[in-house]
Formats: sequence, C-alpha cells, structure tokens
Amino acid sequence: MSAVAVSDSDFENEVLKADGPVVVDFWAEWCGPCKALLPLVEEVAVEMKDKVKIVKVNIDESPDAPTKYGVRGIPTLMIFKDGQVVDTRVGGMPKSQLTEWIEGAV
Repeated sequence: MSAVAVSDSDFENEVLKADGPVVVDFWAEWCGPCKALLPLVEEVAVEMKDKVKIVKVNIDESPDAPTKYGVRGIPTLMIFKDGQVVDTRVGGMPKSQLTEWIEGAV
C-alpha cells in the first residue's frame, strides 16, 4: 500500500485514531523538495506497510492540520503514536535516513 492522501476532514480518523504508528508527510504541489521526497515516501510506505501507516497531507488543500501541529516549512514529516506527535523532521532526506528515522521511532 502506498502513502494515502488525507485531508482535514479525515485527519482525525486516519491519523489520530489509527491503530499503530502513522507517518504524516505535509507537502504542497509547488514545493520542489516535497516532489523530490515523494517517491521515497511512496517506496517506504510499500516496504514498511506492516510496521507503519504513511499518509500525505497537502497543506494548500487542508490547512487546519498543519496549522494545528505548527508546520512552518515543508516537507515536514511527523510520526504519530496514539494520537500524539512523537518525532518530527523538516526537509528532504535520503531513503536510508528516512527508513532509519521511522524504524527508530516505531
């Protein structure tokens, strides 16, 4: 399963009430680093589907969640467990670093 698109209307059910850890990728269509990171996020979503759920939130289409969680720059990745943010990374990263970060938090 690849990364799931989530909006403000389903953020609570898909992220905050999810069973198990969730990685949220806050991104925008106009963001170059976001576009560079997206294929890596998709690959990791498929490879780690049994360990973690990965979702993406377009900050232009769904501004409430990024505002609530203090997203100031994108791409911003957050790991949620039991409805709480447990770790945050801002900016792009290589796939190996992304995988290590997620594995270390889940």
